[in-house]
Amino acid sequence: MNKVISGLLVLVGIIHILPVSGVLGVERLAMLYGVTLNDPDLEILMRHRAVLFGLLGTFFMYAAFTPTYQPLAFIAGFVSVIAFFLIAGSVAEYNDAIRKVIFADVVALIALVLATFIYLRKKRD
Repeated sequence: MNKVISGLLVLVGIIHILPVSGVLGVERLAMLYGVTLNDPDLEILMRHRAVLFGLLGTFFMYAAFTPTYQPLAFIAGFVSVIAFFLIAGSVAEYNDAIRKVIFADVVALIALVLATFIYLRKKRD
């Protein structure tokens, strides 16, 4: 069961690490999100977002192999994914690239739900 939890958290980590390449600049951000960033302030914010996702993804990877941190990883993952769903849902229209991000977050959510369920069941036994 530990290997399953680890594998699921690694998957969540990979999903969160993928946007790190956005730190390289607006061209990469455009590829990731299908947006044009002509505002330098927005570029700074989006590139910083990429760094933060890298940190979060790295934490998921660490927690995958450090059971003590797994509950915190589950909470952080749920907050991240659900917040994105709520924000995307509050904006009626988004492009196909964002739709792909939503799909990736659905995969992450499923992985988090399964990992949390297995973790809690293992703790109960």
